Amino acid sequence: MDNFTLVRPEHLNHHGRLFGGEMLKWVDEFAWMAASRDFPHCSLVTIGMDRVEFRRPAPCGAILRFRIVYVGQGTTSVTYSVDVFSDEPGAEDELHIFSTHVTFVHVGPDGAKRPLPHKDHLRSAQ
Repeated sequence: MDNFTLVRPEHLNHHGRLFGGEMLKWVDEFAWMAASRDFPHCSLVTIGMDRVEFRRPAPCGAILRFRIVYVGQGTTSVTYSVDVFSDEPGAEDELHIFSTHVTFVHVGPDGAKRPLPHKDHLRSAQ
């Protein structure tokens, strides 16, 4: 699943580049959207991000593309890889600027972990 956003002045840090916290917010939000589409009717919450790597800064005006790909799942959790590419003003090619893995856990109304249906089973039932 791909999502896009535009880097605006309110997203910049004191060096005039995209604030890392803003990137992490978008990554979490877009990965959650992908997981929620893959696991409808499941309450998913973020339990971790690993291998977070800021490869390059993103300037104001860059169009960011977030590529979210299913990696795998366990009994109660599911993991997605997220790669972010920047199409900067005037550039001819996108630059790979960020990567991480995001893991979500399925929780019940009480906040306790619950078994997660297998993704393949969900797709075949749709």
